[in-house]
Amino acid sequence: PRALGLTSRHLAYVIYTSGSTGTPKGVMVHHGAVTNFLTTMAERPGLNERDRVLGLTSLSFDIAVLELGLPLTLGARVVLADRAAAHDPGQLKALIVAQGVTVIQATPSTWRMLLDHDDPPGPPLPIGCRVLCGGEALAPDLARRLLMQASAVWNLYGPTETAVWSARHRLDGEDDRPLLGGPIGNTTLYILDHALNVAPIGMVGELYIGGAGVARGYLNRPELTAERFLADPFSPETGARMYRTGDLARYLPDGNLEF
Repeated sequence: PRALGLTSRHLAYVIYTSGSTGTPKGVMVHHGAVTNFLTTMAERPGLNERDRVLGLTSLSFDIAVLELGLPLTLGARVVLADRAAAHDPGQLKALIVAQGVTVIQATPSTWRMLLDHDDPPGPPLPIGCRVLCGGEALAPDLARRLLMQASAVWNLYGPTETAVWSARHRLDGEDDRPLLGGPIGNTTLYILDHALNVAPIGMVGELYIGGAGVARGYLNRPELTAERFLADPFSPETGARMYRTGDLARYLPDGNLEF
């Protein structure tokens, strides 16, 4: 790679997302962002060579980067679900149990589909299976159901523009509502007011994300890139940027992030 002049800033992939506008836009994610994401997720929630990770997500959804990339970097196994199984809770449940899957990542909608299905009867998850949930807000009732089934449940958050997940929190059953904890490695989560001042603890503001996961911007959309990818005034690194998510959140006194 050095002989070819490649660096971590070179493009890893472009993936399209509509976001809240409904207009597709290509997000340019560089290799450094992907590497940082995989490295930090390998530590927490954690993965090892004995794990079997369910490959459930379409390649058009960036969370597939975790399902395919993370186990392959650590010598773990990927259990691929075909299209039929991905849309049929009975087939999916049978695949999970038969293959002894130990890690499953899915959206809350998919988890509800799986937990609500009882044919064949019995628990949908193998003993010791770990659950990753993200892509949508995790409702408290669903969180409680997952905690009853899994050995560990992680609530995850992140826009495509910051390389998959940017925040993570392991649920402990004591939360009144699922929290999003804190940032993954080499990532900063800022709660800012309209003037880009840091909001006090407990006050709601807009969430900005800085650090290693911030994408290069939108493909062939310089005006939109300038609007959403801003210079990071809090970083000591030259040229550092932060992404404006448009989401409202606040920091709790214990340091956890809450939407």
